[in-house]
Amino acid sequence: MGHGHGHVEAHAGGRHRWRLAVAFVLVAGFFGVELVAGLVSGSLALLSDAGHMAADVATLGAALVATRIATRPDPTGRRTFGSYRAEVFASGLAVLLMLGVSVYIVVEAVGRMGARPDVASGTMLLVGGLGLVVNLAALLLLRGGAGESLNVRGAYLEVVADTLGSVGVVVAALLVAGTGNAVWDTVVALAIAVFVAVRAVMLGREVVAVLGQHAPHGIEPTELVTALTGVDGVTDVHDLHVWTLTSGMNVATVHLVAGGEAAADVLAVSTELLRERFGIAHATIQVESRDQAHCSGADW
Repeated sequence: MGHGHGHVEAHAGGRHRWRLAVAFVLVAGFFGVELVAGLVSGSLALLSDAGHMAADVATLGAALVATRIATRPDPTGRRTFGSYRAEVFASGLAVLLMLGVSVYIVVEAVGRMGARPDVASGTMLLVGGLGLVVNLAALLLLRGGAGESLNVRGAYLEVVADTLGSVGVVVAALLVAGTGNAVWDTVVALAIAVFVAVRAVMLGREVVAVLGQHAPHGIEPTELVTALTGVDGVTDVHDLHVWTLTSGMNVATVHLVAGGEAAADVLAVSTELLRERFGIAHATIQVESRDQAHCSGADW
């Protein structure tokens, strides 16, 4: 068997773990402030942005967990793939949270139709502005590691989206203060709710794809077969399976048919091909002889 081990991501995430930790403290702390302020001020825009920030807290927490468990040994010996899927389960929780927030905001907005709610625009502006500052600080922190670590990059993109939510809260506060009409708070809240719901659905599709062990995004199995068939000495490729263990960690197993003398070279070249061209973090390759009577792989 040939193994292509990809530890660069784990090391990169570990180097920038402090960035994730500081950003997590900033965002989690402000989430509590924004939630209380939204309830006190009666602003749906603040509540919807607080819900979005709660999802960011879950995402940052998942990234922190992922960088921690990447190097944690398994004392039981039973987790042969480690505990990397913890990040995926946390992302699934974030999806449910984001959808729940979106539904809550829409229900509240419908309930406000025809009414003239009392919205404290001053509180909205103050908290929205503070949220913008917190998000910008988190962006500066995460930007330094976004180019090296996929975990940090995912958290960075989450905070970018939340920064837009804070801008929406500030805009809503200015419109309410300028026009005296609280309907702008509801309009902006609905816009944020739709934005959060769309992102939740997109993230949910990724979670389902990972748990369903679909081929990773950007990797076509047919292209893998073609590339492996092109390796000198390979006459057939079958039993190919490729999936994502967690974000940034792709896995593959495959059977290659080759001549006896070329087996060692085929193993080395194909392992390097999967790692360098397709980003397969871990590859298990079985090289079979042309004279082998039958494939000894799985029967499904």
